[in-house]
Amino acid sequence: MAVRFYVDADCLGLAKILADLRDDVTYPGDPGGMIRKRSRPRCVITTPDTADSVWIPRVAALGWGIITRDRAIQRKPAELAAVHTHGAKMFAITTTEKLSTWHLLEIVTINWRRMEALLDDPGPFIYAITRTGARKVL
Repeated sequence: MAVRFYVDADCLGLAKILADLRDDVTYPGDPGGMIRKRSRPRCVITTPDTADSVWIPRVAALGWGIITRDRAIQRKPAELAAVHTHGAKMFAITTTEKLSTWHLLEIVTINWRRMEALLDDPGPFIYAITRTGARKVL
């Protein structure tokens, strides 16, 4: 299976867990690897400190869904413009709680099937995801 999801640097602990379990998930700096006898290539975003204005267009051009912890994304003009301009498909964990990696994983797994289905929809979009589900905010 090809990569379908990119996990932002703002939740690298979550990213590494997901990438260890799934060959369709990558993150900035991911060296790639073998997951259940399937090879995942090195991530095209090579370092976690890559600016949003650089990685959002690259990830969106590949059609990957973006998982981020940036709960204020819809209030950041430059990031919103990048999502709009490049047709990004974003899932933002928006709860205001301070979350451990375990709790981030819980939120993502609760929403995983819906997120997979939404990847077939054209971008741009942003869904706010929480323990209680997903809500379209853009």
